[in-house]
This record gives sequence, structure tokens and C-alpha cells, in this order.
Amino acid sequence: MRSAAKISVIAIGAAAAWLGGVGLSGADPDSQAFDQIERGRYLTTVADCYACHTVPEAGKPFAGARPIETPFGVITSSNITPDNDTGIGAWTDEQFDSAVRKGVRPDGSRLYPAMPFTAYTKMSREDVMAIRAYLKTVEPVHQPVKSNTLPFPFNIRTAMRAWDGLYFTEGEFQPEGSQSAAWNRGAYLVQGPGHCTACHTPKTVLGGDKTTDNLRGFNLQGWFAPDITGDNNQGLGQWGEADITGYLKTGHNRMTAATGPMAEEVVNATSQYNDRDLSAIATYLKSLPQRQDNAAPLPANSPVMIAGQAIYRDQCSACHGIDGRGVAMLFPSLAQSALVHASDSTSAIHLVLRGGRSVATKQEPTAPGMPSFGWQLNDEQVAAVLTYIRNAWQTAAAPVSAETVGKARNQLRTRSD
Repeated sequence: MRSAAKISVIAIGAAAAWLGGVGLSGADPDSQAFDQIERGRYLTTVADCYACHTVPEAGKPFAGARPIETPFGVITSSNITPDNDTGIGAWTDEQFDSAVRKGVRPDGSRLYPAMPFTAYTKMSREDVMAIRAYLKTVEPVHQPVKSNTLPFPFNIRTAMRAWDGLYFTEGEFQPEGSQSAAWNRGAYLVQGPGHCTACHTPKTVLGGDKTTDNLRGFNLQGWFAPDITGDNNQGLGQWGEADITGYLKTGHNRMTAATGPMAEEVVNATSQYNDRDLSAIATYLKSLPQRQDNAAPLPANSPVMIAGQAIYRDQCSACHGIDGRGVAMLFPSLAQSALVHASDSTSAIHLVLRGGRSVATKQEPTAPGMPSFGWQLNDEQVAAVLTYIRNAWQTAAAPVSAETVGKARNQLRTRSD
């Protein structure tokens, strides 16, 4: 775990302890201000403010300056410590609320949706003010940040007025009376502070959410955030609620392990959620309907399947098993993996070419790794083994082409992750 992340985890652990009924030493647990600050500390974690506003390894918490890759270029996160000159210390509560829930800065200019105000707008003002109360207590850091580092013409903020008109609907989350309290809490967390749509919902060419494909997966930062609807093949249809809560809490479950950007999300955010909120999220996600466009499986005797099977047995079966079921909590089950069967094969290609290490958490500290095969397998071989994995064991997904692997290989050469 990164040293900066440790600071966040320790702080949130204290908040979680208080929320469970244990007060922090030296503080008055009956104080209304204390209650709001600790609630804000928890909500800041739920909203994952730390990840974007803290430079990994050496950055001061919430001091900004972290480069964030978007389809339109790199934008730099702002300083949200209570420093009066370079942070948000001089902001009023109204200005903070407008930035978080309306995407409007104190000077009236518009924020880019890299700051997910399109989701945060669903938060209650009470929750936003709790976050504000907590951020007032963090260490002020004097660190000027030039946030707008996008290339022309995307660096022109006035264009965001038109974007907001197309893609932003302001307004708090409204509970559905026909649903349970747990479902509504889960919907609020997923749609609002958890801002799951930011990564898991496909985007238009202008970067707006394709709401008709909500939470059905999106390609970003060299990975594919998978479908998290109830789809049996590409989504969470085969996951029980315990699989979802276990994955969010530990980064692992009986079928898969978190890698890439999701690993950071688990460390900085979901592993610190309380159990009731995790259960609510699982309840909501399991209610989402599956898609109706699953692919037909490739014939087992097709040349690409025969070649892919040979590579799989030689290179992959020792860990993942001949039957593709892996080892629970250690080696992912490829036969049941939503990532493997995703409509977009980017993450699977990424892992075969460059390898990866799963997340380490307090509950699951082992963090098993997968070696890189990019040096050993050419584009045709990578495409064949992935096509086999995606279509073996009574599963089906579109074949992977050597051209797609080649493009991914070239793109990965320029990346550091």
C-alpha cells in the first residue's frame, strides 16, 4: 500500500470505528460539530476525493496536482485543502456546494466533468456540508495548481455551458417509494457520491454519459471498466450479493480480483465503506437488468479456438485450471469473469501483455500477481488465447483480433501503469 494511501486508511479507520459506536479519544462524541466532521470524513472516502486530489506516494493529502487522464487530454486536480490562497479555505459554503453539486466555480466558470459533479449533484446538501466540515480540518497546504491543462480547444471553459445543457441534469437523488430502504441507499451511493457512472457508463464523443447503456462498461486509461449490471455473461449476473460486498471490501472474491484503476478505488474508498452501505450497493446492483445482445459461441473446432486452447494449456492452466475456474481468492476464475467476457477486450489484453498485480487489503493482503506474456506471445497468439478463453466453458464473447492486440501493444508502450 502506498504511504500516502496509508494516511487515508488510518484516518478512515478511525471514522469507521466512531460510526460503529466507538468515540475518538480526546473528542466529545456528543458534540454536533464532531458528529458532522466524522460523518464528512466517511463521506469524503465514499466519494473517493483522496484518489484524485492527492499525488500518489509523495503528495500531501487533498493538495491536488495529480494528473488525470481523460479522452480529451490530461487535466490536473485542484487543491482542496483549507489553504486560503491556493486551496478552498476562503470559499463560502455556498461556493463549495455550487462546485460540488452544480459544477460551477466561485468565479462563475464551469468545472470539467473530470470532477464528477454530474453524479455529486444527487448528493444531499447535508452530506456535502459534512464533507466541507471535514475538509476544513485537514492540513492546509500552500500549493498553487494549474488545473486546466487540456489542449486547445478543450481548454476553453465557456464550452462547458453547452456541454452542461446536453449532459447535466441538476438535482438531488429522489428515493423510489416502490423500492426498499436498502435499494434506495444503494442507488444513492452508486449514482451519487460513489459516482460509478464516471467509469462504468459508456460515453459519447463529447464525453457525456450514454444513459441508455448505464453502467454497461467504458474504456478509459488503458483499461475497460466492466459492465456492472445483472448481465449473466458480461456483468454481475453470476455474482451473489456476498460476492459483490466481498469484492468491494477486500478487492477479491471467489471469481475475480481487482486490478488497475479499480484496485486504487478499493484501497482508497470501498474497503473503508461500512458493511451496511456495501450491502445496499449489492442490493441495488443486483436489481439492474441484463442486456439482450450476448454473442454466440465460436465452434470449439475452429482454427483459432484450437490454437488458443493449446496456448492456454501451456501458459495459463497451471494457475487458472484446465476448467478455467482458478483458485478462489487467489487466481481469478476465467470461466466466470465479467472482465474476460466484456464487450471490450482492452483489460484482458492489458493483463496478458503487461501482467498485473491484484490489490492488497487488510482482509486479503496477499495481492497475487500475473506475469507479463507480451514478451513471449506475438499479437496472433495473444488474440488466439483470449478468443479461446472468451468462448470456452459454455461462455461466449466476440473474438479478439491480432490487429486489436497490436494497437493495444503500441498504446501500452507509452503508458507507465
